Amino acid sequence: MPFGHEKLDVYRSAIEYIGWAYRYCQKLNGHRNAKDQLLRASQAIALNIAEGNGKATTGDRRRYFEIARGSALECAAIQDVLQVCEALSADDNKRQKVLLDRIVAMLTKLGQRGYVVREDVGEYRGGWLDGGVDTDGDTDTDGDTDAHEGAPR
Repeated sequence: MPFGHEKLDVYRSAIEYIGWAYRYCQKLNGHRNAKDQLLRASQAIALNIAEGNGKATTGDRRRYFEIARGSALECAAIQDVLQVCEALSADDNKRQKVLLDRIVAMLTKLGQRGYVVREDVGEYRGGWLDGGVDTDGDTDTDGDTDAHEGAPR
Protein backbone atom coordinates (compact mmCIF):
# COMPACT_ATOMS: atom_id res chain seq x y z
CA MET A 1 0.00 0.00 0.00
CA PRO A 2 1.76 3.18 -1.18
CA PHE A 3 1.86 6.41 0.77
CA GLY A 4 0.17 9.42 -0.81
CA HIS A 5 3.44 11.04 -1.88
CA GLU A 6 4.53 7.84 -3.64
CA LYS A 7 1.59 8.30 -6.03
CA LEU A 8 2.98 11.64 -7.19
CA ASP A 9 4.91 11.71 -10.45
CA VAL A 10 6.98 14.58 -9.06
CA TYR A 11 8.09 12.41 -6.12
CA ARG A 12 9.08 9.55 -8.43
CA SER A 13 10.97 12.02 -10.64
CA ALA A 14 12.76 13.42 -7.59
CA ILE A 15 13.81 9.90 -6.58
CA GLU A 16 15.11 9.35 -10.12
CA TYR A 17 17.16 12.55 -9.84
CA ILE A 18 18.56 11.50 -6.45
CA GLY A 19 19.71 8.25 -8.05
CA TRP A 20 21.55 10.14 -10.77
CA ALA A 21 23.10 12.58 -8.26
CA TYR A 22 24.30 9.74 -6.02
CA ARG A 23 25.85 7.78 -8.90
CA TYR A 24 27.47 10.94 -10.30
CA CYS A 25 28.89 11.96 -6.91
CA GLN A 26 30.38 8.51 -6.35
CA LYS A 27 32.58 9.06 -9.41
CA LEU A 28 33.32 12.72 -8.71
CA ASN A 29 36.84 13.39 -7.46
CA GLY A 30 37.35 16.58 -5.53
CA HIS A 31 34.75 19.37 -5.48
CA ARG A 32 33.72 18.23 -2.00
CA ASN A 33 31.50 21.24 -1.25
CA ALA A 34 29.55 21.02 -4.51
CA LYS A 35 29.26 17.27 -4.11
CA ASP A 36 27.86 17.59 -0.56
CA GLN A 37 25.46 20.36 -1.63
CA LEU A 38 24.20 18.33 -4.61
CA LEU A 39 23.50 15.29 -2.45
CA ARG A 40 21.81 17.36 0.25
CA ALA A 41 19.72 19.46 -2.13
CA SER A 42 18.64 16.51 -4.28
CA GLN A 43 17.45 14.61 -1.21
CA ALA A 44 15.67 17.71 0.09
CA ILE A 45 13.47 17.74 -3.03
CA ALA A 46 11.94 14.32 -2.31
CA LEU A 47 11.88 14.74 1.47
CA ASN A 48 9.97 18.02 1.29
CA ILE A 49 7.52 16.61 -1.27
CA ALA A 50 6.74 13.71 1.07
CA GLU A 51 6.42 15.89 4.15
CA GLY A 52 4.40 18.56 2.37
CA ASN A 53 1.96 16.09 0.88
CA GLY A 54 1.21 14.84 4.39
CA LYS A 55 0.25 18.27 5.70
CA ALA A 56 -3.41 18.95 6.41
CA THR A 57 -3.69 22.55 5.26
CA THR A 58 -3.14 24.05 1.84
CA GLY A 59 -0.74 26.65 3.23
CA ASP A 60 1.47 24.04 4.87
CA ARG A 61 1.51 21.90 1.72
CA ARG A 62 2.37 24.92 -0.42
CA ARG A 63 5.26 25.88 1.88
CA TYR A 64 6.89 22.44 1.63
CA PHE A 65 6.37 22.24 -2.13
CA GLU A 66 7.99 25.68 -2.46
CA ILE A 67 10.96 24.50 -0.40
CA ALA A 68 11.27 21.41 -2.61
CA ARG A 69 11.09 23.67 -5.68
CA GLY A 70 13.89 25.82 -4.25
CA SER A 71 16.02 22.71 -3.70
CA ALA A 72 15.48 21.67 -7.33
CA LEU A 73 16.60 25.12 -8.49
CA GLU A 74 19.61 24.83 -6.18
CA CYS A 75 20.53 21.54 -7.86
CA ALA A 76 20.42 23.26 -11.26
CA ALA A 77 22.82 25.94 -9.97
CA ILE A 78 25.15 23.33 -8.47
CA GLN A 79 25.26 21.59 -11.84
CA ASP A 80 26.28 24.92 -13.43
CA VAL A 81 29.08 25.26 -10.88
CA LEU A 82 30.26 21.74 -11.64
CA GLN A 83 30.11 22.43 -15.38
CA VAL A 84 32.13 25.65 -15.16
CA CYS A 85 34.69 23.76 -13.06
CA GLU A 86 34.80 21.10 -15.80
CA ALA A 87 33.54 18.40 -13.46
CA LEU A 88 30.25 17.95 -15.36
CA SER A 89 29.89 17.96 -19.13
CA ALA A 90 27.55 20.42 -20.81
CA ASP A 91 25.56 17.49 -22.23
CA ASP A 92 25.10 15.84 -18.82
CA ASN A 93 24.17 19.19 -17.30
CA LYS A 94 21.56 19.79 -20.00
CA ARG A 95 20.15 16.26 -19.73
CA GLN A 96 19.66 16.48 -15.96
CA LYS A 97 18.24 20.00 -16.19
CA VAL A 98 15.43 18.63 -18.36
CA LEU A 99 14.40 16.44 -15.41
CA LEU A 100 14.87 19.29 -12.93
CA ASP A 101 12.77 21.60 -15.12
CA ARG A 102 9.99 19.02 -15.12
CA ILE A 103 10.22 18.68 -11.33
CA VAL A 104 10.08 22.46 -10.89
CA ALA A 105 7.04 22.72 -13.18
CA MET A 106 5.17 20.00 -11.27
CA LEU A 107 6.04 21.55 -7.90
CA THR A 108 4.87 24.94 -9.12
CA LYS A 109 1.51 23.42 -10.06
CA LEU A 110 1.25 21.47 -6.79
CA GLY A 111 1.99 24.62 -4.82
CA GLN A 112 -1.07 26.31 -6.22
CA ARG A 113 -4.28 26.38 -4.17
CA GLY A 114 -6.46 23.32 -4.38
CA TYR A 115 -3.98 20.64 -5.40
CA VAL A 116 -3.62 17.71 -3.02
CA VAL A 117 -2.99 13.99 -3.24
CA ARG A 118 -3.86 11.90 -0.22
CA GLU A 119 -3.90 8.29 0.73
CA ASP A 120 -7.19 6.48 0.35
CA VAL A 121 -8.73 6.40 3.84
CA GLY A 122 -10.52 3.18 2.86
CA GLU A 123 -7.18 1.42 3.12
CA TYR A 124 -7.33 1.97 6.88
CA ARG A 125 -10.91 0.94 7.59
CA GLY A 126 -11.30 -1.56 10.35
CA GLY A 127 -10.66 -1.75 14.05
CA TRP A 128 -10.65 1.50 15.95
CA LEU A 129 -10.86 3.61 12.79
CA ASP A 130 -14.42 2.50 12.07
CA GLY A 131 -15.66 4.84 14.78
CA GLY A 132 -15.49 7.81 12.41
CA VAL A 133 -12.70 9.16 10.31
CA ASP A 134 -12.54 12.77 9.23
CA THR A 135 -11.56 12.03 5.64
CA ASP A 136 -10.74 15.55 4.56
CA GLY A 137 -7.82 15.85 6.99
CA ASP A 138 -8.77 19.13 8.62
CA THR A 139 -9.63 19.84 12.24
CA ASP A 140 -13.41 19.89 11.91
CA THR A 141 -15.56 16.77 12.11
CA ASP A 142 -18.04 17.33 9.29
CA GLY A 143 -15.87 15.67 6.65
CA ASP A 144 -16.78 18.03 3.83
CA THR A 145 -14.95 21.33 4.23
CA ASP A 146 -11.52 22.49 5.09
CA ALA A 147 -11.91 24.44 8.31
CA HIS A 148 -8.77 26.45 7.58
CA GLU A 149 -9.74 27.46 4.05
CA GLY A 150 -13.56 27.41 4.28
CA ALA A 151 -13.87 25.92 0.82
CA PRO A 152 -15.62 22.67 -0.14
CA ARG A 153 -13.26 19.85 -1.01
